[in-house]
Amino acid sequence: MESLTVKTKSRNELIDITQEVERIVEKSSIKEGVCSLYIPHTTAGLTINEGADPSVIRDIRNHLDQLVPAERRYLHAEGNADSHIKSTLVGVHVHVPVTGGKMALGTWQSIFFCEFDGPRSRKVLVQILPAES
Repeated sequence: MESLTVKTKSRNELIDITQEVERIVEKSSIKEGVCSLYIPHTTAGLTINEGADPSVIRDIRNHLDQLVPAERRYLHAEGNADSHIKSTLVGVHVHVPVTGGKMALGTWQSIFFCEFDGPRSRKVLVQILPAES
């Protein structure tokens, strides 16, 4: 298992971590299997979506803010209830097949770390699991 550190700069942002994960997959020397990513945080998430057009990521961030606004009255007293809800909606793990020693992402797909309560220093745990023979 490897660990990536992601340093976020704002309260809400989506950061492309695809290249860092690709380096871990290559370093593993596993040709066929699964790349499993998980974050041990309750106010962040992981998602796979289009990485070619940055407006897609802005749209996702903006619409999550509309769905779950920070200003709403929540019972959670720390002031970050919206961040917990966004994390639940997005999820904290993704799995990507590995074939030929590379992640089998689609042409436009990238892996994004989703910060909902930054800025912070966060961890992404990456494990490459070999296919069973």
